[in-house]
Amino acid sequence: MTAEIARRLGAEAAGTFALVFFGCGAIMVDAEGGGLGHAGVSLAFGLVVGAMVFALAHISGAHINPAVTLALATRRRFEWSRVPGYWIAQCVGAIAAAAFLRVSIGDVADIGATTPSGSDAQSFFWEVAMTATLLVVILAAVTNVRTAGVAAVAIGAAIALASLVGGPVSGASLNPARSLGPALIARDFGSLWIYLTAPVLGGILGALLFERLNPPSPP
Repeated sequence: MTAEIARRLGAEAAGTFALVFFGCGAIMVDAEGGGLGHAGVSLAFGLVVGAMVFALAHISGAHINPAVTLALATRRRFEWSRVPGYWIAQCVGAIAAAAFLRVSIGDVADIGATTPSGSDAQSFFWEVAMTATLLVVILAAVTNVRTAGVAAVAIGAAIALASLVGGPVSGASLNPARSLGPALIARDFGSLWIYLTAPVLGGILGALLFERLNPPSPP
């Protein structure tokens, strides 16, 4: 492994660790009487994603989400050979953060694990729709020179919006690693399949939609 690859994988692990630590940590703190409320938890998720994009995008692209990595690869915007390494780094970061939360706070709110509030089918389709929207925002932010300077703000806002509106429905994961880490540590696998599959499908659909709405410019 070269130093460059190690830096990229380290950035992905660190970014996903921060996402789970601050996002799921906010859920746990609120459950312990922290007074954050649903809006505060949503803001925490949006802020940490925006911060990690700002801090790490120049190193690894700051995917911090296996669904994003796969979607970009399927649309030839990311090398397939790098996908497994990114996935492993993202999952390691998420699991490490969930373990840290479990040790430091305790078994509170299932370590922020995502679970449906309604039916599995309802949560599945909400996760697909929200992740598709997220990918449209990500691709718009990183491919349009007019919005490059506000990519972190736009992506963080998309996450916060999804959490604010979709949180009461599906938990608003949009990220297989974010759900896998807490599920493994809390040993709560009942609905994990939703959060491992729906964001992946939504990410691919979102990338495809973006390309249909933004055809390549003629030479």
